[in-house]
Amino acid sequence: MTLYHEVLDSPIDPLLAVVSPEGLVALEFNGSRRLAFARKRLSSFIPDATFEEAPRRGGPMAPVREWFRAYWAGSPVPALPYRLYGTEFQVAVWEALFEVPAGATSTYGALARRVGRPDAARAVGAAVGQNPIAIVAPCHRIVGADGSLTGFGGGLPRKKWLLAHEAAPLALWSA
Repeated sequence: MTLYHEVLDSPIDPLLAVVSPEGLVALEFNGSRRLAFARKRLSSFIPDATFEEAPRRGGPMAPVREWFRAYWAGSPVPALPYRLYGTEFQVAVWEALFEVPAGATSTYGALARRVGRPDAARAVGAAVGQNPIAIVAPCHRIVGADGSLTGFGGGLPRKKWLLAHEAAPLALWSA
């Protein structure tokens, strides 16, 4: 299976995106420095994977580019195909992230309850920390039980920026 990759410009950091025929499979902060990591991780799930640079226009990366154009503009984002590779528990946690709306936050405990594991907040935290499609599966919207900004693979300044970015259009729409 051919996986295509591209480093996308963003207001916070170059982002490495990797797509398969099924959709987005990886999104990493720190752009090109994460390609080796993404290759290793995805090859463990897709042993026959080959990696190629995505065509600059159109092609399989086009939906990802369009999603980010809308996201950075503060506009409603289009549907984006994706495929999550992980354990059954991890995938359940990552899917639950999509239920936290833009401009809102949730807690690790609430997420644990959502996936039917109310006593597994720490395990949920570990799964959230391994989210393979950051921003798209909005792990930045998960906060500590007291509402504090806690752990984020992209770093707390990026988490704070993303939350503020998502809150800005909501403030405009409700004014």
